[in-house]
Amino acid sequence: MHIEIGIIDPVRIAAANATALSLFLAQTPALIREPAVIIKTAAAALVFSVLMQSWHLPVGPSELHLIGATTIYLLFGFRATMMGFGLGLALQTLMEPQDLLHIGVNSLSLMVPLMAVHLSYGRRLFGQGVADRFTFARVLRLDAIYYAGVATKVGFWLLLSNAATPFADWARWAIAYMPVFALEAMITFAAVTLFGRKRNLPMLQRFSELGRLNFAR
Repeated sequence: MHIEIGIIDPVRIAAANATALSLFLAQTPALIREPAVIIKTAAAALVFSVLMQSWHLPVGPSELHLIGATTIYLLFGFRATMMGFGLGLALQTLMEPQDLLHIGVNSLSLMVPLMAVHLSYGRRLFGQGVADRFTFARVLRLDAIYYAGVATKVGFWLLLSNAATPFADWARWAIAYMPVFALEAMITFAAVTLFGRKRNLPMLQRFSELGRLNFAR
């Protein structure tokens, strides 16, 4: 989901940076209301950074990455994941300083699809008295929504770019993400199921969202 340096003009980059920062800051009041979100955000950023650095492959105008978005979202919640993406990308610039230029662009490519997941379907998996429960089919649905959003967002940046990027190049990148999407769905289901069995542990009750997630009975 990284956009190659040089194909988006500085004005649009500045607008993306301002938008991403506003979305990040909109979540910070939760840190005052619930200090545990700080720990959740740090954990989300760590998991995201490890996955991002563990594997990435340039394909056409962007890159394939392991993101772990739905894993992080189901384990740590919406706010921590949103802020964890921004923090994780900021940490990544310490190792790859050139990524600082596109930090807003890349943050929005992750944050906007997460908002779509949360507002359209994800939040229905949390809370008491709802019918939707954590199952592999629902994990696939979450990942499908998320990666469709990521692909759309990358296409949006390419449309705004200074370079003439053929539709076939974007389509090749989007199709190449399909095996990654399937792998991440399996990782999410396995990780959340494993930790879900221990969700009554005090640390997981305090620093995860597993206690609010509705597991299938």
